Amino acid sequence: MASERVAGEAPAGLAPDRVLAALGSSERGLPAAEVAARLERYGRNRIDEPPGRPAILDLLAQFASPMAVLMWVAGVIAVSAGLLQLGLAVFAVVLVNGAFGYWQEYRAERATQELRKMLSQRAVVLRDGAEVEVATEDLVPGDLLRLSEGERIGADARLVASSDLRVDQSTLTGESRPVHKSPAAIAHVRRAPLQSNMVFAGTSVVAGDGWAAVTATGMATELGRIAHLTQSVEEGASPLQRELGRLTRELSILSLSMGALYFVVAVLFVGQSGVAAFVFALAMIVAFIPEGLLPTVTLSLAIAVQRMARRNALVKKLSSVETLGCTTVICSDKTGTLTQNEMTVTRVWLPGCGYAVEGRGYAPVGSVVLDGVPRDAATDRPLGRLFEAA
Repeated sequence: MASERVAGEAPAGLAPDRVLAALGSSERGLPAAEVAARLERYGRNRIDEPPGRPAILDLLAQFASPMAVLMWVAGVIAVSAGLLQLGLAVFAVVLVNGAFGYWQEYRAERATQELRKMLSQRAVVLRDGAEVEVATEDLVPGDLLRLSEGERIGADARLVASSDLRVDQSTLTGESRPVHKSPAAIAHVRRAPLQSNMVFAGTSVVAGDGWAAVTATGMATELGRIAHLTQSVEEGASPLQRELGRLTRELSILSLSMGALYFVVAVLFVGQSGVAAFVFALAMIVAFIPEGLLPTVTLSLAIAVQRMARRNALVKKLSSVETLGCTTVICSDKTGTLTQNEMTVTRVWLPGCGYAVEGRGYAPVGSVVLDGVPRDAATDRPLGRLFEAA
């Protein structure tokens, strides 16, 4: 069940003494009966995970890739042509390769699950006038949450009291420097991470302490919204998977074409019977299938996964390693830390010339200068075409 915010008015804009009333709480916290009712209404305070596929489907997927299907067909053709040993060898390669690939990804999934267990935490809240320690999953909107140095915050909450409280919000903003928080109301409610009287799930207390009233839990938190965005991303084929798919199509066409050609030559020019020529053509088709390619690729990726693991990097899918290997440019953004929110162009290079750009920040003041002379996009054709493209 998705959670929701209970305050009709933005909590950040309320005075501290009005926050608890807006959330249906009090300075003594929530009574046990109200906690149970809100837990039923808003659900557990946890990030929903997309439903996983049954393990049997993950296993079968290892045997259903284009190259694996081609090898299954090659094995059937080999058996049909009377090459029983070759056919069984091909089947064995596919089975061993699929089982090995599944085992590698299963181990990575188990490691990920263990990491999730390590993230489980507890929180101290005020209920019925007494401080109690509860599982973070049991937090509900309206709970009075105690914030202490070194603790990870389990829900979005509005500060009602604090003492030199500073919070690390890098999980939400990428900003590495701690942010000072205070319970004072803010006149102009800005976007969530910039609200100085709000703390958010997934962030942590760097210094100070305080009390905050929970305003949102589960998927209604800012962290939950980010999780929803990441979960809605569709998974596409990796560059290697696309290449193997293309290679499989080309090999299929090539092997079938050569088999047909050998069949025609054997019947018309060698004088073999149709049955013998057909068996010979089937054997040639199988011979064109590179049985060692699939296990070679899988083994190479598995070795890469192990090397990443030794560097404390967890890879869930074998194909992810190859995708990382194809990366040529990494774009990183540390807004506020390095750029102070003012990304400014200072130089522009075009074929045969380089322009200097004057001005700073967002003020529309400055010129584009070439060799000390201001240039106008209306008369400078290269510069005009650049602006048109941009």
